[in-house]
Amino acid sequence: MSRGQHLEAAGVQNALNRVLRPLVRLAIKCGVTFPAFVDLLRQLYVNVAEHEFALPDKQQTDSRVSLLTGVHRKEVSRLRGAGAPVRVVPDAVSRTSAIVARWLADPLFLDPRGMPLPLARTSEAAEPSFAGLVESVTRDLRPRAVLDDWLDRGLVEIDAEDRIVLMEGAMVPRGDGEVRLYYFARNLGDHAGAAVENVLADTPPFLERAVHYDGLSEELARSLEAYSREIAVETLLRLNKYANQAIQSDPGGTSRWNWGVYVVTAHGSPLAAEDASRTGDAGGETA
Repeated sequence: MSRGQHLEAAGVQNALNRVLRPLVRLAIKCGVTFPAFVDLLRQLYVNVAEHEFALPDKQQTDSRVSLLTGVHRKEVSRLRGAGAPVRVVPDAVSRTSAIVARWLADPLFLDPRGMPLPLARTSEAAEPSFAGLVESVTRDLRPRAVLDDWLDRGLVEIDAEDRIVLMEGAMVPRGDGEVRLYYFARNLGDHAGAAVENVLADTPPFLERAVHYDGLSEELARSLEAYSREIAVETLLRLNKYANQAIQSDPGGTSRWNWGVYVVTAHGSPLAAEDASRTGDAGGETA
């Protein structure tokens, strides 16, 4: 019997109550009503039961899906067959992330400290340029069109020497709601997926750790946040350089890799109520 089969429904419900709370807050804030949320959950229950809980060498039936989910068999029959959700990567994400990743990783576009160089628009010689950067990733986009788009979105700026400078905000999704929601779903979905596998498996397969201290002054919490942000950005840049170089000789396949990090400090926000009962506690651990 696996670890997942030992979990009590009441304990899982308590955990889900905490996990879903910020998602419900997002739904209410963005006008997704309770009936709409319920319809979404009903579809997800049927979809997950149909595709992930089928018995080996047996056809999945409406009756079995209904038994697993508690959704009426007539509703199951109506909702089945939708297939797994299609994950569409917005064009703005695919093109921007690839070009920014190259700018942050390729030694040709970095200074001796490993920071992204300010780039000339074009270059006659073999000197690094913005046009060369874009064309090193794709020939399907005109560098001028990319530059105009990035200037409009505040991802780059033009300095006094007419060079293109990458802004720090280029690494953080902002402004475009479609891009933000894409990364929200991808990153939170992957984190949740890894955490669920770790809970259900006898031997947790994924790395998922945290360092946490409660009962802190607001000043110390902000100081720890700033320090952890600094370390996180350094690590992200190092991993991007390593992966960007390794992928140049990779034959390609169907696998993917996602490494992320989050930082939370809670004082006077909805997050602050999450551990209100433990504010007198002070301790640290990786878990």
